[in-house]
Amino acid sequence: MRRLRAALLLLLAVAALAAALADRWPAPSTPATSVALRHGAPRGAPPRALGEADGAVPDGATVFDDGVPGVARLDPALLAALRRAATDAQADGVTFVLDSGWRSPAYQAQLLRDAIAQHGSAAEAERWVATPKTSAHVSGDAVDLGRDAASWLAARGAAYGLCRVYGNESWHFELRPAAAGRGCPPTYADPTHDPRMHP
Repeated sequence: MRRLRAALLLLLAVAALAAALADRWPAPSTPATSVALRHGAPRGAPPRALGEADGAVPDGATVFDDGVPGVARLDPALLAALRRAATDAQADGVTFVLDSGWRSPAYQAQLLRDAIAQHGSAAEAERWVATPKTSAHVSGDAVDLGRDAASWLAARGAAYGLCRVYGNESWHFELRPAAAGRGCPPTYADPTHDPRMHP
């Protein structure tokens, strides 16, 4: 009985301590539209929030949203091909929702840091997130599309020169103009197999 009472008192003390610290505990990860940039800020300064100006795309944005920098700063040829495909996809009831497009180097660096924290190592993170120097998103040459658009393009994208590049990223498309006549080239298993990632 004494052990049970001692365990209950300990449990209550831990709960009280957790409640007292709850206001000081860091918030859970923020949405992509407000990623906190902690590195590179002056000591003691609050982190700068990374938002749309850095390439974060608001929910529901499409490839036609010119007011969104993540769309507007895409390579013009890629954007034109996406818009042609999106216009044709509308006949099938598919909207080309853009999850990610152009990104600033700061935003890409934050995504890489987040991936390292999530996956436990830089080597594992690089299977999913490129560095700012190698990312096709930073150069405006890649998009990540919503599920419906990605599925539609997986079956028809070659006709527009839009191809999946990585086997592990069904949402990531880049422009391959020769694909219109020859079909899309084989995908790399993941970005670590892409020679562009090893300059």
